[in-house]
Amino acid sequence: MDARVGIIDYGLGNLASVAGAIKRVGHTPFISAVASELADADRLILPGVGAFGDGMNNLRERNLVEPLAEMVLEDKKPILGICLGSQLLTQNSEEFGDHEGLGWIDAQVKRFSFDEADFRIPHVGWNDLHRTAESVLFSGLPDTPMVYFVHSYYIVADEPGIVIAECEYGLKFVAAIERDNIFATQFHPEKSQADGLAMLKNFVEKC
Repeated sequence: MDARVGIIDYGLGNLASVAGAIKRVGHTPFISAVASELADADRLILPGVGAFGDGMNNLRERNLVEPLAEMVLEDKKPILGICLGSQLLTQNSEEFGDHEGLGWIDAQVKRFSFDEADFRIPHVGWNDLHRTAESVLFSGLPDTPMVYFVHSYYIVADEPGIVIAECEYGLKFVAAIERDNIFATQFHPEKSQADGLAMLKNFVEKC
């Protein structure tokens, strides 16, 4: 069955790429910054590229924070956070100061801190994904799919049971999270070729 996937427009992120990926897996995307329109979606995606503080400010300015919380936390509408979108689901971030996040998952966002001669920041490129728990997000995928990252900050989960995949880049960090109807990937599934598209398809059809 064709699902309507609402892609949350808060002024940051590669919305067209995510919409194109959803079309390729056989479903109908729409991009919106209007809460009443997003409430009609079967699934939500919160993408994002940019700074955490800007992202939260933009969500507030568009009056999306409370309506989204109602959709996700009360109505249990499935949501997938991607890259910055995944980080915004946490309690807080230290990016350019201390910023409060949506607070939907028990986690925080930290900056990579190591010798850039060994590991460049931002972390950009392809890396193996190490699955740490079973998830419908990974249904039909190999144990260590290759996925694409672009980020300088990473999620630290205070509730280890929500982590479903990790990656190593100078240190081991959270690459994917599942908590009830909330899913998050630090990597970009829309840029991760066949395996990434399979994850998006699994999210829309099985989560």
